[in-house]
Amino acid sequence: MSNYTVYIAPETFQEIKNLPGNIRQRVRQAIRDLAENPRPSDSKLLDKPNFDRELWRQRIDNWRIVYAITEPDKLVDIVAVRKRPPYDYGDLERLFEQLE
Repeated sequence: MSNYTVYIAPETFQEIKNLPGNIRQRVRQAIRDLAENPRPSDSKLLDKPNFDRELWRQRIDNWRIVYAITEPDKLVDIVAVRKRPPYDYGDLERLFEQLE
């Protein structure tokens, strides 16, 4: 399987830096692993219409890594790392507009 390029949005990079230590390390490792396999078995395709990319989330305990896959470019865009609850994916449209 060919490698993907992983891009972390600047806002998301700050979110990751502010995570608790053990979660931060697990999130960083999960993001590195997305370069090899952007659709791991513990991830879920988000059913959100009106986007040109595949939207996915990966769960790490109560935290979610929200990302998009652009297959023709072999690109994975990490757009959020949020705690659930209370995160409800309500800002996905705004997050993905920032990628444009």
